[in-house]
Amino acid sequence: MVQKILAGDIRSIARAITLAENEDYQAVELMRSLYSHTGKAYLVGITGPPGGGKSTLVDRMIAYYRKLDLKVAVIGIDPSSTFTGGALLGDRVRMQAHATDSGVFIRSMGSRGHLGGLAVATADSAKILDAAGYDIIIFETVGIGQSEIEVASQVDTTVLVTVPGLGDDIQVLKAGTMEIADIFVVNKADRDGVEKSVMAIEQLLSTWDMTEDDFVPPILKVTAKDNIGIGELAQAIEQHKKYLHDSGKFEVRRRNRAVTEVHTLILNQLDKWAHDKMTKDITTRDNIEEVYLKFIDPHTVAREALRELELETMWDKWGQGADGGG
Repeated sequence: MVQKILAGDIRSIARAITLAENEDYQAVELMRSLYSHTGKAYLVGITGPPGGGKSTLVDRMIAYYRKLDLKVAVIGIDPSSTFTGGALLGDRVRMQAHATDSGVFIRSMGSRGHLGGLAVATADSAKILDAAGYDIIIFETVGIGQSEIEVASQVDTTVLVTVPGLGDDIQVLKAGTMEIADIFVVNKADRDGVEKSVMAIEQLLSTWDMTEDDFVPPILKVTAKDNIGIGELAQAIEQHKKYLHDSGKFEVRRRNRAVTEVHTLILNQLDKWAHDKMTKDITTRDNIEEVYLKFIDPHTVAREALRELELETMWDKWGQGADGGG
């Protein structure tokens, strides 16, 4: 399967991403084998409030990069029900024009209401596509919430998309989301109010604490449906890429991403442990009734559970030592 992925086999790539998305144990071994083949692709995040025309923008970006003979992959992240796991997954529908292009891979991924799992799945998916030889990997997210901020930390360049007429522009681009942007795009620039949107972003940028050496995010006016401004956006991404390399921040970003990924993997496994342990075990504990009756507090119960984790970890270490592997 590894050799097929490295050769760009679409079926193997799709299957590998499914394993990663489902957090299958086979995905771990697969990622270990693929990891040394990663690091060549450039990752771009496209985010912004719903209704901004992000999928149309991505569709036009695919066409632009394909004319340059670059292989492009898109991961569209859609919200999904925390109850059923179902998601709209509409990105494929909007990008059907590229369905028969062997140089394009498009995959929709439901968030499943689980940020930790989503972060792991998106990072692994990017590595699979990277190893498969895709030059540009685009992540399109559905909004500008916490999950979008997390996904933005996994890319090299983040493009924040808004449109005129969304109401209070300052509220749409509220603090905590603007800071993730390397490039601002005001899409649907043929609408009234585009200059107002640009001015709102300029005013917010003026409050940033930037030095002369910092990259000043450009504000681009684009009309994706008419293919206007796509070339300028691609050039802005290339300029940001050059800035990252020239300033040494490209290496810093990727090193930080490695740290974040390890941290996320650890937290994800701890979350799984806590979910399994507490969901299955805590309801059978005598002290859960005591919590309800106020005889003992939740902090104490949580601390006892963490002590069990520590004991389990110590037991694992002891077992490795006994087998000669510790």
